Amino acid sequence: MKDIEIREGDWTTLGEAASEIRRVVFIEEQSVPIEEEWDGLDPACRHFLALLNGVPIGTARLLPDAHIGRVAVLQEGRGLGIGASLMQAAIDTARRLGHERVELAAQTHALAFYERLGFMACGGEFLDAGIPHRNMHLRLSQ
Repeated sequence: MKDIEIREGDWTTLGEAASEIRRVVFIEEQSVPIEEEWDGLDPACRHFLALLNGVPIGTARLLPDAHIGRVAVLQEGRGLGIGASLMQAAIDTARRLGHERVELAAQTHALAFYERLGFMACGGEFLDAGIPHRNMHLRLSQ
């Protein structure tokens, strides 16, 4: 049985582990330019860190305007429900903070993942860091 824990905190608390996960997933695996990954917004965000059997394995962030982003799970943790657990934590926090909806820019290969969580795609496809994306949103019940 896998033991998955989700921690919520600020960049000072979770940033070291989260930044390493993002470096591996976005910069190394997906070739996102360093200057695009480190956008300066992290200190203003709520961060989520997934641990698998006590080891950091995934991360996500919630911006003050209720955008969810930087959802990343290391390869060895994919397919275990970690991404969904991170997303649920971010959605729950947005609801707790009083947001009426959450939004994100999804890589097109991950659209079905977000749709399973209730997100709806809106607008056309666009490139972000050279990767095809679509905007998505989820209305939160108050």
